[in-house]
Amino acid sequence: MSLERLSLSRSTLDRAAVRRSEPQLIETLLADPRTLVALFHEGETAISAQPTLQLWAANSVSGLKSESPYFFLGVDGEGRGYLALSVAERPPTPEGVRWASLREVGALLDDTGAGIFTTAVALIAWHRFHTHCANCGTGTNVIQGGWVRLCPACSREHYPRTDPAVIMTVVGPDDRVLLGRQAAWPEHRYSTLAGFVEPGESLEDAVRREVAEESGVLVGAVHYRGSQPWPFPSSLMLGFRGEALSSEIRVDEVEIDDARWWSREELQADIKEGRLILPPAVSIARRLIEDWFGAPIPDDPAAW
Repeated sequence: MSLERLSLSRSTLDRAAVRRSEPQLIETLLADPRTLVALFHEGETAISAQPTLQLWAANSVSGLKSESPYFFLGVDGEGRGYLALSVAERPPTPEGVRWASLREVGALLDDTGAGIFTTAVALIAWHRFHTHCANCGTGTNVIQGGWVRLCPACSREHYPRTDPAVIMTVVGPDDRVLLGRQAAWPEHRYSTLAGFVEPGESLEDAVRREVAEESGVLVGAVHYRGSQPWPFPSSLMLGFRGEALSSEIRVDEVEIDDARWWSREELQADIKEGRLILPPAVSIARRLIEDWFGAPIPDDPAAW
């Protein structure tokens, strides 16, 4: 059974792709008193104490200075539309509401909030970095509720980009797990190995290549476990478990500074003594480690 309910894979909205080509879609939604808008500033959005995503009525945000057009996120079960807007400044918020990042609260939000936040962050980032046509260099226009950019010069359509990356637990014949760390990370921070899929490469071969490049460990069988968007800015993390064919570690000292094998008992002891810091609950890396461990791993004060 694959991993279910990964923190940033949750959503309840119907993306309603068929509506994106409607003439005046955004104007129609803004005129609808039921429409709700999520505001974003520098990758953060407003969160209430629960925490719950703070949403605004469309007519209450019309005067805000924006950094982008409105983006259409979808509709709920009652047909209510949801929009995202990147604003130049944070507007005043009700008492008890604060601004937070997706990394900070993604695992704590309900399914609706997590889906809105994840999709909006991904869309906003794509538009920020893809303002001109890759074919001819002309500035492009936003159409279809933010899901397409059209070049007025060569008519090339550009769609939001998602970059596939593999992320994997590697398990040895003795059932120990391989974790690695980057030199820039805080001391004692270790995680699963990961890397981008290259052109012309299968996901399974990407797992084997990345593990070999970063740790020197050879991987045989590869098993899919689950996927999760990681919009920082545009990754889709594809989770796997790889069966190790070797145990000798030779780190590349470029991407990975150190890598080690842990048994369940060693992992538990090192977390307890502060010698090991695992990824946060919002990441698929944490769920992959727990999948190998066989149970949720309690958070510790040093967890990043």
